[in-house]
Amino acid sequence: MRILIIGSGGREHALAWKISQSPLVKEIFVAPGNGGTQEHNVAISDGDVPALVAFAKEKNIDFVIPGPELALTLGITDAMLASGIPCFGPSQACAALEGSKSFSKKAMEDACIPTAAYGVFTDINAAHAFIDEQGKASLVVKADGLAAGKGVIIAHTLQEAHDAVDAMIGDKKFGDAGSTVVIEEFLEGEELSLLCFCDGENALALPSAQDHKAVGEGDTGANTGGMGAYSPAPLAQDEELEKLADIAIRPLLKEMAKRGTPFKGILYAGLMMTKNGPKVLEYNVRFGDPECQPLLMRLESDIIPIMQACVEGTLGKNNVQLKLSSKSALGVVWAAKGYPETYPKGISALGDTLQAAKHLSYEALAHIKMENAYYRRDIGAKGIKRLENKGK
Repeated sequence: MRILIIGSGGREHALAWKISQSPLVKEIFVAPGNGGTQEHNVAISDGDVPALVAFAKEKNIDFVIPGPELALTLGITDAMLASGIPCFGPSQACAALEGSKSFSKKAMEDACIPTAAYGVFTDINAAHAFIDEQGKASLVVKADGLAAGKGVIIAHTLQEAHDAVDAMIGDKKFGDAGSTVVIEEFLEGEELSLLCFCDGENALALPSAQDHKAVGEGDTGANTGGMGAYSPAPLAQDEELEKLADIAIRPLLKEMAKRGTPFKGILYAGLMMTKNGPKVLEYNVRFGDPECQPLLMRLESDIIPIMQACVEGTLGKNNVQLKLSSKSALGVVWAAKGYPETYPKGISALGDTLQAAKHLSYEALAHIKMENAYYRRDIGAKGIKRLENKGK
């Protein structure tokens, strides 16, 4: 098989690494790729759908794997399928689950999926009035469209919520992505990432993972696209994954199928584990970055047949199962100083325990020198603390 991977991040490097292990794969191309995928790189932007389709035709690509959300929201899957090329990812209609937070919240509501109470606004005065009506110190203000994982502001005071609305709708901080805002109640708890392979009807859960969104140690500072991740997450045991998928994934698959737009690909639910049970914060319609890296480190199965089953709608029929390493994997994002305004780089490690994986990751980081760089030194600490408390 000749494979085209679309994207330029650590996620795409991890996908290329994993896919290269498949005996089914003859050649890999990555558009546009990065330093880690240099020998496979093609100079085509991940947002240039016509050029990507033309390249896939020219090179007789057998299977396309989009990494980032941009290509999916621009309809890369629809365009590839129209040209007879299988593509592992949701249709443009389904990609709106990530491309529009208001669309996603309405879909959750229709599917009876637990999530935060919310309001949607395009009028700045109406948004300010809604904030005042809430009377709550903590609210979450989200740009409706794509903002590279940075369009979410956790406001701990009413003034911070008002300032966030002014920045998004008034000052256009996130461009058109912030012309509509979603204002939600703040949910207390610990976050968990649940990713599932989906074929339009069936869902196959990957191991649990935990991302670290805040830029600063101790989960302080601005939200980012992710500063590191590890798997498994002690917050959810393996036996709990099916229950979580029943709450957050399968009802949405049923809803999207009912709408005539079945979801195929990877569906990622960002969960908040509250005292009242799990609630969905958001959906991504692709592998998360940085969760993808530790998850693929642990996946021992050939990933290509699993992706093919998703596209062909045969996950359930073929009784596909995942073979996983019992080891823990942990990845730390090395970011340019000033991030989240700039682009991150990362590194992953596999260890017999979460503590061992953490040690190996940071040991590797100690050998890397980069000016004006920053990384969190507490990735995995929450999971390690949870494991230590469980042993007492």
